[in-house]
Amino acid sequence: RAGLSLTPSRYSGVGLALCQRLLEEDGRIHLCIACRNVQKSEATRDLILASHPAAQVSTVEVDLGSLASVLRAARELRCRFQRLDFVYLNAGIMPNPHVNFKALWRGLLTGKLLHMLTTAEGVMTQTDRLNGDGLQEVFATNLFGHFILFRQLQSLLCGNEKPSRLIWTSSSNARESAFSLSDYQHARGQESYSSSKYATDLTSVVLNRKFNTQGLYSSVVCPGLVMSNMTYSILPIFLWKLLMPIMWLIRFFAKTYTLTPYNGAEAHVWLFKKKPEYLDSLVKYHSCTTGLGKCYVEPRKMDVDEDTAEKFYQKLLELEEQTLEKYRDLLD
Repeated sequence: RAGLSLTPSRYSGVGLALCQRLLEEDGRIHLCIACRNVQKSEATRDLILASHPAAQVSTVEVDLGSLASVLRAARELRCRFQRLDFVYLNAGIMPNPHVNFKALWRGLLTGKLLHMLTTAEGVMTQTDRLNGDGLQEVFATNLFGHFILFRQLQSLLCGNEKPSRLIWTSSSNARESAFSLSDYQHARGQESYSSSKYATDLTSVVLNRKFNTQGLYSSVVCPGLVMSNMTYSILPIFLWKLLMPIMWLIRFFAKTYTLTPYNGAEAHVWLFKKKPEYLDSLVKYHSCTTGLGKCYVEPRKMDVDEDTAEKFYQKLLELEEQTLEKYRDLLD
């Protein structure tokens, strides 16, 4: 089986843990790692081969925030593979995160602190910007780049003898209140990460309606709160050192505090072993960890409206047509 895993450029976090855990489940798979930095993707490959020397591991360069890079990577993958069984859409960014400490204090006084700590609702904001394609950077990297990659790889995913899978990394921070169809790139708000993850949920739901009959199934997972490069960028490192003992204690009350990349990949790996025909397309699969460190998966119904998902899908198709016009030389 051939699997594509999109990971951040640094060789750490859920992406690396996922690759290692997939090979533990099935050492026969051909694993292709997609990163935006060639040197670091090769370093990731070397780390994986150090623990799985017989594994088939290749790399492809792709920057999800650049449409030209996505199109080049898709063309390369179409040349190298006849089919893809799994595509893990895991890459994401959260630029310039800010913590609202006043909101945390209000949460403590109103009894909503635990909810805020596990979802970041009302706590996290970001400052977004336009990328080189004229798109909002977070939307482009966290959702649209993945969508274009999928569209370019449809021939490898649909109509195969066995079902193919898209597995998107979403978040418990995905909230309808942060998303608007009239501003789906979130140009006018400060919760671009939450908006992009809610857009991810909508996209997965509608893709199942469109492509299940062609043997393609889409699922969304939440890795929980994982200590990764993205997480460490939220606060100064000395604060994290002070907070870490408290976070390990919080895990006894907040099961989504998975904390380690290995634990965060639990739902991704769980889906690898499941038959997609029996999964609920309206469910998000959350990686969870008990206070004593036992990993498990908790399915939760997503707060998504299927009519909104369909309208959003049509907007994605329109944006695709508009933005790819200048890249015709990279299209087949």
